[in-house]
Amino acid sequence: MARARTETVVGLTARDARSAARVAGALHLVTFIAGIPPALFLYSDLMADGADALTASTNSGIRWGAFLDVINALACVGTAVVLFPVLRRCRVRFGEAAALGFVTPRVIEATVILVGVLSLLSLVVVRQDLDASSAALGQTLLAVHDWTLILGPGLIPALNAALFASVLYRADLVPRIIPTLGLIGAPLLATAASLSILGVNEPGTVLSDVAVAPIFFWELSVGIYLLVKGFKPTAVAAFAVDR
Repeated sequence: MARARTETVVGLTARDARSAARVAGALHLVTFIAGIPPALFLYSDLMADGADALTASTNSGIRWGAFLDVINALACVGTAVVLFPVLRRCRVRFGEAAALGFVTPRVIEATVILVGVLSLLSLVVVRQDLDASSAALGQTLLAVHDWTLILGPGLIPALNAALFASVLYRADLVPRIIPTLGLIGAPLLATAASLSILGVNEPGTVLSDVAVAPIFFWELSVGIYLLVKGFKPTAVAAFAVDR
């Protein structure tokens, strides 16, 4: 009986925690696999300065990019949903609030990404009628997508990193160098995105590139570690015994 209690965290077994970590790690990597091609290749012409919404890129490229963005959005939500039952049980101050706070911005981020998808798919339809009015509407839809890049993958992941990394660090669920990257990158990314909203900074500048680097390596490293290693067994066992 005593042994069974040490392996269970309020209905969540240590095996459940390990499985959740590995699924979350896989989903984190899915966001990379699905998120990079649209930004670097499929939307590259659309994202260039002064891009013509009606001629830049191809409809097939936009459709494939939109499809990958949908997968990215679903994976974003999936990581939070899978990890929430574990994170909320960590015995750290405000752990449950931070876990819930991690889920909420993830859902918002996915929603913003999907708004960008709708704007580009609508652009494909607008391209079928090339006249002055469609040109204006096309540029508007492209502007909507540009702003979703600043708000979705730009600002909101900073909040995700601050909340998720803080729980991982304080609960010692992964090597602390990993969440440290998130805690360093979160304020940098939030600052760069906020300055972009205020018109002081532009995406693609040195400030933006420097700000995104720690978050990039934070998300990549946490995804790989959770997939390969899962949560540290000693940390899971510790809060299992405490509960």
